[in-house]
Amino acid sequence: MFIFILCLRNPISLNHWSTFRKSFYPEAPLDPEFSPTETELRIKGIMEKLDQLIPPRPFSHVSSTTSATHSKATLLSPQDTYCREDQLDVLLEVRDHLGRRKEYGRDFLRARMSSPALKAGTSGKVTDFNNGTYLVSFTLLWEGRVSLSVLLILLSEGVLALWRARNQGYDRVIFTGQFANGTSHVNTDHALALNSSAELSFYCVKPPCVPCEALTHVTTRNANISYLREKEWIIFRRSNMGLEIMKDFTSIEVLPCNKSTNENIEAKCQLGKKTTFPSGSGYTVKRRWIAAFCKQIELNETKNINDCLKRKLTYLMGDSTLCQWIHYLPKVVKKYVFYFYFETIVAFRAGIFKTHVLLDAERHILIQWKKHGHPFITKNLFSVKDENYIPWEIDWVAGDNDTAIVITLGQHFRPLPITIFIRRTINVQKILKTENTRGMSQNAEMFSDFHGYIQNLIMRDVFVDLNVGIIDAWDMTIAYNTDNVHPPDYVIGNQINMFLNYIC
Repeated sequence: MFIFILCLRNPISLNHWSTFRKSFYPEAPLDPEFSPTETELRIKGIMEKLDQLIPPRPFSHVSSTTSATHSKATLLSPQDTYCREDQLDVLLEVRDHLGRRKEYGRDFLRARMSSPALKAGTSGKVTDFNNGTYLVSFTLLWEGRVSLSVLLILLSEGVLALWRARNQGYDRVIFTGQFANGTSHVNTDHALALNSSAELSFYCVKPPCVPCEALTHVTTRNANISYLREKEWIIFRRSNMGLEIMKDFTSIEVLPCNKSTNENIEAKCQLGKKTTFPSGSGYTVKRRWIAAFCKQIELNETKNINDCLKRKLTYLMGDSTLCQWIHYLPKVVKKYVFYFYFETIVAFRAGIFKTHVLLDAERHILIQWKKHGHPFITKNLFSVKDENYIPWEIDWVAGDNDTAIVITLGQHFRPLPITIFIRRTINVQKILKTENTRGMSQNAEMFSDFHGYIQNLIMRDVFVDLNVGIIDAWDMTIAYNTDNVHPPDYVIGNQINMFLNYIC
């Protein structure tokens, strides 16, 4: 999950429907800095980069795919003594289930170094030589005994299958609208479609004798539709995902050797600062997140949090992973008053996705969370009466030096073609929070972490030259080894601490 901080195969026939298009669902207006042609060229350029990253590797049989058991990991330049801040490199040579050396790469791998006794962890850097070999690099960031892990998250053939399937249709999710009809409610289905200007629109079945404006709430469910080929489903069995390649690797003792550490970095965390860290954006020790590119102050006590946020307006715009922030803060700062915005009894039932507000009137602190606009995928009802896209919400904020906007996008875009996410990202240019990792038992075609990884690459490409802060929740959740889409409080607390370091 990226957190950014700013100061149809069987198309649904409409012929027999009484239909209308909801005006509040057209795609967000294009960034005024870019003409429609320039935006389309940017989208095309990003798609071309991604297509090169994922070359076609047709799947024939599981025996020809990468086997974690048969693959070989070799420690390069082994030493008698390893010191803190040394770099450790491991060469992976992957083989198939028949023991044959693979001649191509693009397996989706996840590298991690950890010390469970210290509650310490960090991600590793994977370099793909696209010939069946990978270089996995770790920076030794703390002293003590460390273990290394490389998980085969997804086979290269699965990467191609997901990429092809994702970009084929809009009908994997069914949207159901709820219309208010006096004291009762009527439910009808919606469909997604692209119009001639590449604008994503909702088309709804309008109940008889009910005006279009009576649509108040929406819920979603997964459709029984797949664009994967039948023989490809074996790739996505849980037994073929998330397999350890380095399970026989011996742990390594790391000594201090009187070396300085990145904890001595003097540069303050600030917007626009780029990380030059070789592995990831930071690491965790004793559950404390330590950024690799700037000096942090621990802002986890009531007084210093209040001092930081005093006279500040903070707007959180995104999904439920960012809503966790607004539920976490009152646990630490007891004086914050929690508000929901309610409209009706139905809105009460949909309250989980209503606008949330924390207020400290004495210190003039206001923190607001609001869900991002369509697509929003959940079995829970959510209101569409105040539905707006993040670019519109940003335009309505009268910002100054005491205003902070935090944005996260990603999880709800995974089941839809990637161009929707690219267009939305181009339209949102401000602190960014990346996606979290999530469990592998979910519907892989729709919610695989591979989709999140690609979306992280897109965000980094679009925001590369902008003066924004990035809270790398993706890297954090790897370091903490949490696969829950909603991480535990100690992870949320460290995300918020990173945010406070950016703005204070």
